Amino acid sequence: MNNKSKIKINQDFFKIWSPEMAYILGFIVADGCIIKRKGGTESYIFNITSKDKDILEKIRKILGSNHKIGIKYNSLKIPYNQIQICNLEICRDLMKLGIHPRKTYNLGPIGTPEKYFPDFVRGFFDGDGSVYMQKVNGTLQIKSSFVAASSAFLKDFNKKLCKSLGITEKSVHQTQNVNRLIQHSVCFYIDDSEKLVKLMYGNNPTLYLERKKKIFGQWKLIKRRHYIKQNYPSKIGWGLNEKILA
Repeated sequence: MNNKSKIKINQDFFKIWSPEMAYILGFIVADGCIIKRKGGTESYIFNITSKDKDILEKIRKILGSNHKIGIKYNSLKIPYNQIQICNLEICRDLMKLGIHPRKTYNLGPIGTPEKYFPDFVRGFFDGDGSVYMQKVNGTLQIKSSFVAASSAFLKDFNKKLCKSLGITEKSVHQTQNVNRLIQHSVCFYIDDSEKLVKLMYGNNPTLYLERKKKIFGQWKLIKRRHYIKQNYPSKIGWGLNEKILA
């Protein structure tokens, strides 16, 4: 028996929607990719990458996989953990769901069923989202955000997310990352971040990135009764103040 025959994975995983499937799909939108291999008309490799090995271990288990978690280095020579899967059936299903080779800038809207949208949001957040607390003009605040290279995807995601939160649609901002690549982002402050928490974790999920959920938990424990909402400083100046928790 060769090594290839010992590799296991549930190749039907992405055929049926579930909370776990929606979460992993959201994570793939952020930190996954499909690569078309040379020399074959239908030969693909599927990667999931993260600096958090523990979340990849959870994803691997849910996928019924025994694939090795290896190490890869980004353009800044920073090591990341990676699962690399060569399974045509999974790649075909992911492409049907909207994940195509070279998705960075050509990713379009993902048609997630409303029932599983909170899980998709949480998966995308754990991959390409951020949250931190910071003092602005002496007042502690919380900020959460999502980043994507694809403007089409993020605009659609922003619209669906704000509708789910019951808030006014946010502005999508264009920025550059450390590699001078164009990225798009949406940000949520204070009350809107608290609504985001309820959406992402309200169904008591078991699949999430602990270090990000922990920050929301710390914010919840802070006593803010003496603050008056209208006295919160403007969000202007976030980049000018030192983060106190990341």
